[in-house]
Amino acid sequence: MIIGVVSDTHVGGRIKSLPKELLDGLRGVDLIIHAGDILKDFVIYELEEIAPVEAVAGNNDDYYMQHKLGVKKIINAGKFKIGITHGYGGVNALKKTMATFARDSVDCVVFGHSHAPYNERIDGVLYVNPGSPTDKRFQKQYSYALLKVDDSGISAEIKYF
Repeated sequence: MIIGVVSDTHVGGRIKSLPKELLDGLRGVDLIIHAGDILKDFVIYELEEIAPVEAVAGNNDDYYMQHKLGVKKIINAGKFKIGITHGYGGVNALKKTMATFARDSVDCVVFGHSHAPYNERIDGVLYVNPGSPTDKRFQKQYSYALLKVDDSGISAEIKYF
């Protein structure tokens, strides 16, 4: 199973649409995870044209989006559990994300907020931040991630454009 992972798309303000490079890179995935800061519903609908979508709201999503999607979710991918949250905070963002799922038995945690790609395994849990495909902030390139899930485990690859 291949899962596309995006976060911090921020479409609806100065950013008007999802980039072609992202949409092309997601074609053929089995599922898409969006880790928040979606802003507009049509982003989810556009991604659903490619694959089913699991999403949580981020700090820039309105009350309606937060109520509809929630801010924390755990999904099954094969025999593995993936936690999804947007995340928050500055230098302690990873620690806060880890604390969010400390009482849950997850194999992978997908988060966003920082717009900075991250792909590390800590104490047996894979932590993945796909960065942002629309707002690179201090990064050199836009990014998203692909998760590969099979019987042997979960791995991630950050894709840059």
